[in-house]
Amino acid sequence: MGMEGFAVPSGPTADYGASLTFSVILTCVMAASGGLIFGYDVGISGGVSSMESFLRQFYPGVLKKMIEKGTSNEYCVYDSQSLTAFTSSLYIAGLFASLVAGKVTKAIGRQAVMLLGGAMFFAGAALNAGAVDIAMLIIGRMLLGFGVGFTNQATPVYLAEIAPPRWRGAFTSGFQFFLSVGVLIANLTNYGTNHINRWGWRLSLGLAAAPATVIVIGAFFLTDSPSSLVVRGKLDAARAALRRVRGPDADIDAELKDVIRSVEESKKNEEEAYRRIIRREYRPHLVMAIAVALFFQLTGVIVLAFFSPLLFRTVGFGSDAALIGAVILGAVNLGSISVSTFTIDRLGRRPLFMIGGLVMIVCQVAIAWIMGAQIGHNGEGTMPHGYSVAVLLLVCGHSAGFGVSWGPLNWLIPAEIFPVEIRSAGNGITSAVGLGCTFIQTQTFLAMLCAFKYATFAYYAGWIVIMTTFIALFMPETKGVPLESMNAVWAQHWYWGRFVRERNQVIDESA
Repeated sequence: MGMEGFAVPSGPTADYGASLTFSVILTCVMAASGGLIFGYDVGISGGVSSMESFLRQFYPGVLKKMIEKGTSNEYCVYDSQSLTAFTSSLYIAGLFASLVAGKVTKAIGRQAVMLLGGAMFFAGAALNAGAVDIAMLIIGRMLLGFGVGFTNQATPVYLAEIAPPRWRGAFTSGFQFFLSVGVLIANLTNYGTNHINRWGWRLSLGLAAAPATVIVIGAFFLTDSPSSLVVRGKLDAARAALRRVRGPDADIDAELKDVIRSVEESKKNEEEAYRRIIRREYRPHLVMAIAVALFFQLTGVIVLAFFSPLLFRTVGFGSDAALIGAVILGAVNLGSISVSTFTIDRLGRRPLFMIGGLVMIVCQVAIAWIMGAQIGHNGEGTMPHGYSVAVLLLVCGHSAGFGVSWGPLNWLIPAEIFPVEIRSAGNGITSAVGLGCTFIQTQTFLAMLCAFKYATFAYYAGWIVIMTTFIALFMPETKGVPLESMNAVWAQHWYWGRFVRERNQVIDESA
């Protein structure tokens, strides 16, 4: 179907002779640590929401239903819009931040945006730790959301621009790796603080300041990306940045020349990036900006990560066992991300999408079947322990399938497919769609579980079938392609080529 080939322009080699230097490894590791703040929040909020000390202070109605669990619908114990607002409020703030992050990035650079995001996350953590009412919790969560919105928009693109093309997949997946580390640390923290009466939840929320400190300190030592420096007219700084991360044998001048050409091409049209990306010639990029972020959310893994302790309590685990289940889930996710780091630049993007999709479909269907058979449609059944363990294993299997596919690729694909003239806008749209969908899902998941019962998991399985088919038909392989040559991949695609060739024709005529 014409998806595998791509053209590399004549001149320097695809990686410009770049070597894997200590400097580029250190730079990418420090930048990827930005995933810690998002991961810590993903892991911490669901665990805190299941702590009795937290529920007693802020959500006594939910605690009452939890205590009377045996006499109520198992699916509906945690159905509270106020409780889900504690989690989802972060993402409505993140949505707003991601929409303005592109303009801020263009003005001050990606490194400064990461620094700003870490500082805002630190402030939100401090406010949450000292919260005395729901209003303080929500305001603190929104500050966290601004931090997540800025770092999620800037960090994956920074990694894609800094990393040598040959290892771009591995380095960009580092963001998801650190996100998974953050989830695991948060789950372990929740398990420990759950045994601290009355104020354990404060410690869980306050320790979010630790990953924020890591990204703030790390950002101070980062050089900005060459593309970002060129956009702001700092050519000498861009050359110095390339020399620092590429090594002595790299063809720095050739790579810088290609970066400058890409930036100058973007300046030929004075339209703003958000107006430009909706034009016909950028149709594949706009579709992917929306589809990748939307499908990532519809794998169901985000809500499973957020609410896994509540889900495990629904299927019969006690408080400690549910938190241990969340720890196991986080460890599986981290392990699968580690596997993807070593395979993403060997197997390519498309095979990982297919493998992960198949695993997730099987696991979601099996979870739906077990919950339907054991708890029943009305939620009045009690699940035997063996089946509860089976649900835990299947949730872990789903997380593993996600970890080798959509987990890292959700950050990598948007970071590498956009031409420089729409890169900030494209990633802003991807981040906004992702955060917007996260807000909707976290606000509605517990209500959907109450209404749809076990069919909730069949719903997600159906979406995974759709997204896997979409990837098979419309996503070209981008393994090893330099960012400056990515246009050729789309031009040769069986469907998207008709749009991109028109863009190339316009550029040739104006040259």
